Amino acid sequence: MVVEVPVRGFSFRAWGHVNVRATHRGTFEITREDFLTPRGDCIIGVKSEAAAADIPRWFIEAASSDDSVIVAVLCSGGVCDSVVGWGSPLLSMSDPVRMVFRRSSYVGPETVMVRASKSALDLRRDLVSRLSKGLELNVTLMVYRLA
Repeated sequence: MVVEVPVRGFSFRAWGHVNVRATHRGTFEITREDFLTPRGDCIIGVKSEAAAADIPRWFIEAASSDDSVIVAVLCSGGVCDSVVGWGSPLLSMSDPVRMVFRRSSYVGPETVMVRASKSALDLRRDLVSRLSKGLELNVTLMVYRLA
């Protein structure tokens, strides 16, 4: 049996930074801020064109369910990685500065997905290397509603 699953996507750009380390074990983050200190070990992109509050309403509505699957595709300098996570009825995606992708089930206004398959530490190291050189980061978020 073949079942068609509706999917919609949202894409934007951010940029790497010399201080991208991507060593955090629980999350990764993309921010509108234009700076990054070495302490920001979860941040993989700065100067983002979008924060959680910029994600379209249709995406948030589709992701606001326990049976929603969210996929993030991250590409920089010809290298891509993907992260799969889940939606939640608690997602508001209302933070005007940041978006955070979490391995845990914690939800804050910056949370875009929960129970993610990867944190910053798990991302491809060749992707992280490109980001630490300040290269452009292309992000595509897709949401699948399973029910």
